[in-house]
Amino acid sequence: MQKFPRTTVGGVSVSRMIIGTNWMVGCSHTTEAKDQYINEHVKNPKAIADIIEVFIKAGVDTFMGQIQNAPLFDAVQEAQQRTGQKIIVVSTPGLPVKPETPEKGFSEGDLNRICEEQVKCGATFCMPHMAATDALVDRCSRKIRKMDQVCAAIRRHGMIPGLSTHMPESVTYADESGLDVETYIQIYNSMGYLMQIEVDWIQRVILGAKKPVMTIKPFAAGQIRPLQGLTFVWNSIRPIDMVTVGTMSPREAEEVIEMSMGILERRSIQLNLQETRSKASVKPVAR
Repeated sequence: MQKFPRTTVGGVSVSRMIIGTNWMVGCSHTTEAKDQYINEHVKNPKAIADIIEVFIKAGVDTFMGQIQNAPLFDAVQEAQQRTGQKIIVVSTPGLPVKPETPEKGFSEGDLNRICEEQVKCGATFCMPHMAATDALVDRCSRKIRKMDQVCAAIRRHGMIPGLSTHMPESVTYADESGLDVETYIQIYNSMGYLMQIEVDWIQRVILGAKKPVMTIKPFAAGQIRPLQGLTFVWNSIRPIDMVTVGTMSPREAEEVIEMSMGILERRSIQLNLQETRSKASVKPVAR
């Protein structure tokens, strides 16, 4: 199998597809019942490692999530042991944003503790979660307050800084202010799910970003079918940008990899379609 295309972020070669983790840890963005199913059947190191292994064999070796969480950390270790392949970890830790943080900044002790935890877990990239990033976006000054302090701490600990955000302003303001980041995580899908402005505006932000962008939620948490979601995203971002895809099983991983390769190579996608009685009238008849 041809290995998945790659790009470079902060001097590090990464796969253009990134392994997403919401569907591995019980965050379906759908219903409590769906979350419960994931927690009972997917959220364990072996099941997650089975999924990661499929991605690694296809050359998708970049992994995004809260790596310090036990199921994810253990699964990454197991997948690396099985395949002998190092996984590039994009960690998205939370930060303790308090009412006084925009003025006083973060405790250096807190930042050091969080960064040390990410390093211990093998993170190459450290990208503060949107809950922290977006809370500090200042539309008046067009800056992300105190994020320079965070990026400096990430650099000191030998990781590559980036920002995870749901706000397109984060990308624009970081670029304008020269914030020391190498990449951005930005929601991007064809239906505008969880996006704060129209899809065409988000695309313009991505295309104009000074650094590569890691897009997330291409399927709008399952509301867009994979073929439609992947076709849109792969065809409307730059060759330097990435797409993060979450799956719940090894077979799903195989499908999204084959779909993506077919879309990028502009060839027929070699996958079996769903068989239902309503499709009988459109199937070719052997003569």
